[in-house]
Formats: sequence, C-alpha cells, structure tokens
Amino acid sequence: MGSDEIQSAWELLKEAYQYQMGGDYEMAVELYKRSLNLHPTAEAYTFLGWTYNDQGRIEDAIAECKKAIQIDPDFGNPYNDIGAYLIEKGKFDEALPWLERALHSERYESYHYPHYNLGRAYMAKELYGKARHHFEQALEISENYGPAKEGLKSLSRKLQ
Repeated sequence: MGSDEIQSAWELLKEAYQYQMGGDYEMAVELYKRSLNLHPTAEAYTFLGWTYNDQGRIEDAIAECKKAIQIDPDFGNPYNDIGAYLIEKGKFDEALPWLERALHSERYESYHYPHYNLGRAYMAKELYGKARHHFEQALEISENYGPAKEGLKSLSRKLQ
C-alpha cells in the first residue's frame, strides 16, 4: 500500500464527510466506499455506518461499526455508535456493554458521548441514580454539552 493510496483514501473520507454533513447521503456512501476500497480504516467504516444511520439503515450502521472494531479495537467511536443505535431500537440492555467499552477505549476523544448515552439508557430503564451519574460525568468532560444538560433536566422532571 503506497502512501499515495493512503493519502487519497483520507482525502475521500474528508470529502465524504462534507457530503454527509450537507445531507447528500448517497454521495457520502459512495465516497466512503471508495475510501475503504483504497485503504480500509476504522474511521471510514464508522462514518459510513453513521451515514447509514442517517438514512434509517440502523442494522447496516451497526454492521459497519463492527467492521471498524475489527480493524481497530481501540477506536472508541464505533462502540459508542453501536450503543446509540441500540438505544434508538429500544434495546437498552444490549447497548450498555458497547457504551462501557467506549468509555474504556484508548483511542477516543469524546468520552462525554458514551456517558450521555449511558445516561439515556439508564433513564429508560428507570435507573435514575445511574442516569444522573452519567449525565454529570458527561458534563464534567464537556461542561456545555447541551444534550447532557437536557438529560439532567428531564431526569429532574421525572423525579418531581
């Protein structure tokens, strides 16, 4: 694998991400796949999964995240994403181990996300103390993270 191919794969990933953020999911999928064909990365599989989720294709999204984990088991994003997708499906117990794994991943920059998602899962399971703990942990890491603030507000309303 030449460095030119690796560079091209990363450029395609960046371009795909721009299309995804702009809502052109079909083009994003095409570009992520081209990136993966040149040089498979955990990031490209994870972002392809995210795009599939944006298209309502949750099972495909989970499958792509599992491919990302096979390439780089230390990359935290796909664990969190699988957990979030399972929460969307109402599978809270199944989501918990994925989110815990995200918290223990060595290569992850956004630990507030799995804390927030754990808070969501525990709130749905009516385990309010655990939910509060994880929402608060998310805010310790990222003090202005709005969804965690909303989670705490929602939790306070439930407990009144």
